[in-house]
Amino acid sequence: MNKLVDLQPRIVEKMINDNIVMIDVRRPDEWVRTGVIKNAHLITFFDEFGDYDIEKWMAEFEKLVTSKEQTFVLICAHANRTRNIGNFLIEQGYKNCAHLFGGMALWQQEQRETVPYKLFKN
Repeated sequence: MNKLVDLQPRIVEKMINDNIVMIDVRRPDEWVRTGVIKNAHLITFFDEFGDYDIEKWMAEFEKLVTSKEQTFVLICAHANRTRNIGNFLIEQGYKNCAHLFGGMALWQQEQRETVPYKLFKN
């Protein structure tokens, strides 16, 4: 059984320019508040009410992650949402699923670079 890999911010930072797909699952208001990691793809999973549309999200996800063997990194605010989403994706057969340990909260605490959302082009 595969398991979700916790990646420390310093490791994720090294992957930014390596063509590893990074998916930020937060909401637009969160992207505005904290900025986003360079080269991340923005696909909100849960709305402000905690609701989600799994079919719509998976359709967007599958445009980026085109093989169940492909490595990808999930990003959220504190790594709670990504733990749930990552475990779901592993159940769907994805083999190389990782997430940003500590989420954007730890990323910011370590003063790592973000791009302001208003300047961000997905």
